[in-house]
Amino acid sequence: MSGPPPPYDLIGDVHGCASELGTLLDRLGWDDTTHPDGRVAVFVGDLVDRGPDTPGVLRRVMEMAAAGTALCVAGNHEAKLVRALRGAPVRTTHGLAESLEQLAGESERFRVAVADFMAGLPHQLVLDEGRLVVAHAGLREDLHGSDSPRARSFALYGDTTGQRDEHGLPVRLPWQRSYRGAAAVVYGHTPVREATWVNNTLCLDTGVVFGGRLTALRYPEREIVDVPAERVWCEPVRPLPPVTQ
Repeated sequence: MSGPPPPYDLIGDVHGCASELGTLLDRLGWDDTTHPDGRVAVFVGDLVDRGPDTPGVLRRVMEMAAAGTALCVAGNHEAKLVRALRGAPVRTTHGLAESLEQLAGESERFRVAVADFMAGLPHQLVLDEGRLVVAHAGLREDLHGSDSPRARSFALYGDTTGQRDEHGLPVRLPWQRSYRGAAAVVYGHTPVREATWVNNTLCLDTGVVFGGRLTALRYPEREIVDVPAERVWCEPVRPLPPVTQ
């Protein structure tokens, strides 16, 4: 769950938007799989689904990971795509059907490599000697560094109630409102219009696939860098809130 020392470029939910990812990495100063300043890219999960080029995103991130210049935590969309690729019965909703269709045009070897890569992703990363925690849906302080089923569930899905809202989406509790941990927690999962710090936590999912932006955090500088979506690739089920509450 630990990794190389900073500096890092933490990148929010990409959701198959390969072109926007390329634009963001260019703006951050990346040259293919390397950065001249020795920075490490850290992806917060949900690389896949909904967008136009899930294979392109996976290929880029996997190449960076193989070069030792990128880390990634598992998102709930990766977890479901792995199950689908390995033959488990799953509902092909929330963009999964698009990913499976796009991956069907790739070689069997690539699909196997993709499934193995996603299956091997950690649910959280504790970085910078414990000063930074990355988990797809965030993580309470008492779960930092834990490999318990509760920590894994929280990291993938957030603090859910088991109920659904009027849009049919899971009801999630605002854990970040009461967060008082010393470690900064960077996450994605629930899209917002703007990345805004709340009690030393930051959501980087700014809805690029919904026509928003793809956002990165330069760490330890705490500089926000983002690029606009090229278009609305998928209509959101519910409107994006202005900031994380």
